[in-house]
Amino acid sequence: MVPYQPVSGAPYITLPISKQREYKKISTLDQYKRIGGIQNVDELFDEYIASPSDFNYRNKMEYSFSTIRRDMETGDELDDQFALGFKTRGTWWKVENLDKECGMFDAAFENKLKEVRVFLEKTNLPAWHPPKKIGFFRHIVVRKSFDKNKLLINLVTSSQDLEKFDRKAFTKFMTDLFGDTLAGLQHTINDDVADRSKIENGLNQLLFGEPVVLEKLLGLQFEISMESFFQTNPKSAELLYSKAIQYATQNSDLKGEVLMDLFCGTGTIGQIMASQIENVKVIGVDIVPEAIEDAKRNAKRNKISNLDFYAADVGKFLVQYPNYGGKIHTIMLDPPRAGIAPKTLQKVIDLNAKQIVYISCNPSTQARDAKTLSDAGYELKKLSLVDQFPHTSHIEAVGLFTKA
Repeated sequence: MVPYQPVSGAPYITLPISKQREYKKISTLDQYKRIGGIQNVDELFDEYIASPSDFNYRNKMEYSFSTIRRDMETGDELDDQFALGFKTRGTWWKVENLDKECGMFDAAFENKLKEVRVFLEKTNLPAWHPPKKIGFFRHIVVRKSFDKNKLLINLVTSSQDLEKFDRKAFTKFMTDLFGDTLAGLQHTINDDVADRSKIENGLNQLLFGEPVVLEKLLGLQFEISMESFFQTNPKSAELLYSKAIQYATQNSDLKGEVLMDLFCGTGTIGQIMASQIENVKVIGVDIVPEAIEDAKRNAKRNKISNLDFYAADVGKFLVQYPNYGGKIHTIMLDPPRAGIAPKTLQKVIDLNAKQIVYISCNPSTQARDAKTLSDAGYELKKLSLVDQFPHTSHIEAVGLFTKA
């Protein structure tokens, strides 16, 4: 019997991990055959890389408040409640209280979440009512640094009856409860009716500590804010990035070459490439200026000088920086879950790189893009699957495409 509270986000936690891996491999490779038309994908398949940890592997988790609670024992939907936990699978309004750890995130934090819920309920301020779009408490978002064993916590509320919320009392409660593990505590006021916890949608205030935590990846240190994009499973991400760099270097002498990190976010893979591959120039491109600023700050922290970051639209990059035309040897792609928009993918193809290493958190969109790349002369040579999310249906893929 698994000693964790069942949650919608981990539907396969009672299934033996060997069965999970077998199912993921078979079903994912089938997508490349069906969607990408790659009938020989079994021959191209390199390896299935398992997560180093099957439990408590996540470094970020979001918990929702709701006045509509699902009773875990009866399954009944109850109104006028104060629920804090995860949304019931397939719903956006109903929340199941998390009373003990779910096995996915930090056990010490989740085993104290009930105490946080009780404290906040006693303020007599209401939880959010998703259908009516009213209420005060909306989300709690937590980031964890495995390297430092520190937590960055953000409470998201509306501004309704804000004057009745005692921030000082809440801060004291949280610092007493979490002690030295609390790196920083934030409060975001978000009146957006959409169900989002993002800081940019509201006013953010630092109540305690620092607005960032530090994490280590393959020997490099990264500063992570609440809104930074960072791999959810850091230990598994190390294996993912190592495989990507292996693909980039195995058939090519990259000395003196220009490598590009597209959709670079905070520049994680670009910095790893710049630090591990000798005598290369790395350029990172992302449309989000704040992410590029984070990337520059991290590169400075890691004392990496052979890379430049640009806040630019991927599709317009060569128009803005024509001096890179025809000079890019390898492109490292790591797009969002939706994949790459067709017009943007064509612009990537127009960069005319000799090879593309494509990391994907959604193999179905990678399979779709593989067809377009194949039509443009980029042939899939190798493919590996990286299980960053045990007990879920999600898996990441990394593929090597070389130009004929």
